[in-house]
Amino acid sequence: MSKPRLSFWQIWNMSFGFLGIQFGFALQNANVSRIFETLGASIDSIPILWIAAPVTGLIIQPIIGHWSDKTWNKLGRRRPFFLVGALLASAAIIFMPNSPTLWVAAGMLWIMDASINISMEPFRAFVGDMLPSEQRTVGFSMQSFFIGIGAIVASALPYMMTNWFGIANTAGAGEIPDSVKFSFYIGGAVFLLAVLYTVFSTKEYSPEELKKFSDEEKKLSQSKTSITDLISASSFNKNGLIWIFVGLIGSAILYFVLHENDFGLYVLFVGSIIFGLLQLVAGFFTNQNKTSGGLVSILNDLYKMPKTMKQLAVVQFFSWFALFAMWIYTTPAVTHHIYGATDPSSELYNQGADWVGVLMAVYNGFAAIMAFFIMWIAKLTNRKTVHMISLIIGGISFASFYFIKDPNLLLVSELGIGLAWASILAMPYAILAGSLPAEKMGVYMGIFNFFIVIPQITAAAILGFFVKNIVGGEAIYALLLGGASMIIAGLFTLIVDDVD
Repeated sequence: MSKPRLSFWQIWNMSFGFLGIQFGFALQNANVSRIFETLGASIDSIPILWIAAPVTGLIIQPIIGHWSDKTWNKLGRRRPFFLVGALLASAAIIFMPNSPTLWVAAGMLWIMDASINISMEPFRAFVGDMLPSEQRTVGFSMQSFFIGIGAIVASALPYMMTNWFGIANTAGAGEIPDSVKFSFYIGGAVFLLAVLYTVFSTKEYSPEELKKFSDEEKKLSQSKTSITDLISASSFNKNGLIWIFVGLIGSAILYFVLHENDFGLYVLFVGSIIFGLLQLVAGFFTNQNKTSGGLVSILNDLYKMPKTMKQLAVVQFFSWFALFAMWIYTTPAVTHHIYGATDPSSELYNQGADWVGVLMAVYNGFAAIMAFFIMWIAKLTNRKTVHMISLIIGGISFASFYFIKDPNLLLVSELGIGLAWASILAMPYAILAGSLPAEKMGVYMGIFNFFIVIPQITAAAILGFFVKNIVGGEAIYALLLGGASMIIAGLFTLIVDDVD
């Protein structure tokens, strides 16, 4: 029994909630650094305050994905998580601009990001649940469309509040402007209403129906080879000790030699120690022949990644390092380097911060348009070439921020960044899918998310040190570093084996 094809409007309805999810992420990306600076954060401390977002994604997404696989009630399988996430995220979004202190704002970012992830992770699985294989590309494209639309509107909201409705974009020292507050209030409402629309307009298949569909789809997966070899306990133990050793040595050098108190760098090395300890635990379970648990299984799959996935992991690392540098540092880079404003309560600073929202709307809008073209262009050439060119253009566009003095010319730079963003959302997944065994598709897509989150944690850990100690507090150099990283990602695309 095959899944029935869904109509355009059914796919529209099941994807509409992504409009709200992207509203939340876009408001976060465009305004959180502004809120942190307003509440007293220094330039070099902003990255470590941002670290909540990727760490939350790394923890929450696999847990929620596992739970949603096991859930079935009156609302369905995925929709209960859509609803719970939307309620929590909307409340956090509304409270965020009312944070009284910097550390409350940092905590609210953690809560907001966790809540958004509760809704977002099941949405990605929703496409696989509801659509036959020949319609899944359409389903992901529809999600990408709503990502673009939500990001355009949400990113530009503070600018629209001020320039269209006359709402003040300045406030007293340590206070968030009303234009930002009203933008977050609207964002919280849109998030909830968009997700509710999908919850009540889409009916999920029952577990019995999904089992029948699964039995049919298994016939299509028999040509793929399973990855059954297990990592030995000794290998887990050896690798675990290496990771622990690296973390301990790095922490010791920071503390005893460099006398460095940068919390972000310690997070990076502590993460290395934790990863090592997890491998020792996996080694213990493997030695006891308890290899069916989630930890051992995920670490085995991590080490047994197909060659193409390992190559793409390098590309993803440098791509997402660059993106996180942009999300963290575009506001201070534009306001300080181009507008010449350093006081977050000044009118000039807030004009620059509003313009950053417009810039982010432009790159997201252009990405939404280009998403429908780059797959077609890739068919005429090849996916590797398209991705390489897109990333290099994006890297050059990042670097152009250093040389441009007219804020309006930054719109041209954003077109290049939008092209790179469109390719990042599509090409790696298109290349990856052809290299994975069908029965491992879910776990490997989850592991692939590690190479989105890990570079963000790395960026949050080291960019503060880089800006503070190497470039004299000038945020614009973080964007230059991001540009170089994206160009490197483009060059690494050349070594990827596109097997499908």
